[in-house]
Amino acid sequence: MSQHDSKPDLEESINVSEAHGRLVRDIAASAREKRIVEGGSEPISAWVLAACGVAVLVAGGILGGAGELFSYNTTYRPGYERTPPPGVVDTGPQPKEALAAYMAKGAKIYSAKCNGCHGADAKGDGANFPSLAGSTWITGDTQRLAMIILNGLQGPTSTGKTYGVMPPQGVGLSAADLAGIMTYVRNHFGNSTGDVVTTEMAKAAFEISATRGNAGQMTSATELDADHAKALPGEPLDPKALLDPVSLAPATAPAP
Repeated sequence: MSQHDSKPDLEESINVSEAHGRLVRDIAASAREKRIVEGGSEPISAWVLAACGVAVLVAGGILGGAGELFSYNTTYRPGYERTPPPGVVDTGPQPKEALAAYMAKGAKIYSAKCNGCHGADAKGDGANFPSLAGSTWITGDTQRLAMIILNGLQGPTSTGKTYGVMPPQGVGLSAADLAGIMTYVRNHFGNSTGDVVTTEMAKAAFEISATRGNAGQMTSATELDADHAKALPGEPLDPKALLDPVSLAPATAPAP
């Protein structure tokens, strides 16, 4: 036997078919793990797809109004007030001089209740609605003016001309509203009394109106001249006194 004949081609312990099968399987597994799709991008991971699905569900719930998951009422704590940063003090609205504060309130009331008839310039139309600009009933006795606003007017005005019927405007007015509108018309549209009709005076006006002999009816020039040609009771207020512009109460002195 020659030297070559003494060596087997393969070790008897090696199963060629089994080894070849393992090799093929290993190559296939490696190819799957390292596979690159066309264009050079790796396949999208499963967790990315899951995250996108959750985002879509959440967005659908919000846009569709599903449930109360994102309801403001469930995420907002009633009575909660944000604490200001350290060193910052919430002082609220800045104080205003009394005349300016009352007029600012009165301007809103005028826009809502008076502008439609008397006009933005308060000059009326000369036929159906009288002018408030330059009217002696506007700039004169405050009790007279208050009774007209609260109860309306029928018959002639201060000029003797009759414009029809002015309906009562007192429904829905607070004392602060009445004080504001009176102060406003007495110091705007060319009128300039320079005084403030206070909330205290306006409260008195409501009481006087309720005790009129013909309470609930419109007033007239005859009644106004006989019973209301006077000032409303109440302490005068310095037009330059500083007030809280919202409550119209005296402004609190700032802490030292």
